[in-house]
Parts: sequence; structure tokens; C-alpha cells
Amino acid sequence: MTTDWPRYPGLDGKVALVTGGSRGIGAAACRALAANGVSVAVTGRDSAAVARVVASITDEGGRALAAPGDVTDAGTLARIRASVESELGPVEILAPFAGGQGAPAPTAELDPARWRSVLESDLTSVFLTVHEFLPSMLRHRAGSIILMSSTAGRRPGGANAAYAAAKAGVVMFAQHLAAEVGGDGVRVNCLAPSAVLNDKLGSLPAERLEQLAAAFPLGRIGEPDDIAQAVLYLASPASSWVTGATFDLTGGRVTG
Repeated sequence: MTTDWPRYPGLDGKVALVTGGSRGIGAAACRALAANGVSVAVTGRDSAAVARVVASITDEGGRALAAPGDVTDAGTLARIRASVESELGPVEILAPFAGGQGAPAPTAELDPARWRSVLESDLTSVFLTVHEFLPSMLRHRAGSIILMSSTAGRRPGGANAAYAAAKAGVVMFAQHLAAEVGGDGVRVNCLAPSAVLNDKLGSLPAERLEQLAAAFPLGRIGEPDDIAQAVLYLASPASSWVTGATFDLTGGRVTG
């Protein structure tokens, strides 16, 4: 956990659940929220990786709960919700970030099974997570839902077509849901990052990373902490009049 996270009044004491929270953007979001006094449930398929994120938070005095599981399974999500509510309380900040099957593939060669798999992991899992946790938010008439899209869902690029379609679907899901539940006190927004440093990008040769960084007007690749900063804003009352928005976090690349 970094000591440099900005502090947002109104987050202390809230409960968040982050899927895909074991690595990269999800892990950074968990740490940022915990540094603001949020009790964080960390969800991911890799139990050991989830445990490491939880330990990094609790070692710094934060409160976190390991809630591993496959978020493409509705039954697993129901179990996770019951556990989180029992241990931490009702979820007020929901960040369904699990997914990430964007590796390039020509559409003519895209196997139908892979198409279904990508939509399941990057779009259906988002719906299932929201579907499980939204009723409690509606009962309490409060909540912030932060969805994760991608530049791939905003304009054509190098990702496979299934991933692009799934991430575009996340953008519209956010807009639709925001209009539907705004009157019930629940806000829904979306983040659409471009290249963010992760294990896969980090394994590229230094020359290739420099070329990639040079393609951004800001001259660098994004960091998970860059995205976590936006999560804090959207989770907090500072964004109380923001809903249905998609934030393009692209280092200066114009998406539209």
C-alpha cells in the first residue's frame, strides 16, 4: 500500500468488493480504497494471489477480506455476497473488474468457443456481479458501481473482436443501468483504460515498451495506480453528481 493515495472524505467505513482484485488494476484499487478507510473484499480465481493482496492491506493497518471465486458462476457470487455481508457488512462500492481476454486474433480465425468464453469473462461476469449486489444497494438507496471497459470497447484496435464487443457492451450496460437506478440513489460509471503496465506488458523487451510509451502524448504507459486514482474519485462523494459516464484513461490518446 502506498502512503501517497489522496484522501477522500466520505469513504471511511464503507465496504467495497473488487473482482479481479488479485493483480494489476484490481489490486491497486483494493489498496487505494483500503488506504481511505474502506473495508475491501478481494475477489479473484487465484486464492494465493488474493491472500497476498489481503495481507498487503492488513499489514498496513487496513481491513480486507479474501473472497476468492469464479465470478462467471452465479452460485459462487451468491456465496461471496453472503460471506462479505456477514464479515464486513453490505457492499456500498462495487468494482467488477475481472476479465481481460483481449489477445489479438483475426475474426475469421476466432473460434466460436473462444468468442463465448471472452463474452462470459468480460461481459456476463459483470452483469452477474451487479445482479447479485445491486438489490442491497437499492434497498439502502445508496451505492457506487464502477465498471471496467477498455479502449478496445471505444474504437477499433488490436484486441480480438469478442473482447472489443464485450467491452463496448460494458459501456452501454453502465449507461443503461445508471439511467435505471439513478433515482434509487445508486451511481454507475465506467473506466476505459488504454495500455496499463501488467505482467504481460512488463515481460516485453525494453525497446518495445519505449515504442509503446512514445505512442501516448503523455509519453508513458499507464500504471495500475493511475486507474486506482479514478476509482477513488468515482467511489467517493466527490463524484456525487456523476453517473452514466465513461472515463477514457488513455494518456492523451483521443478515443472519439
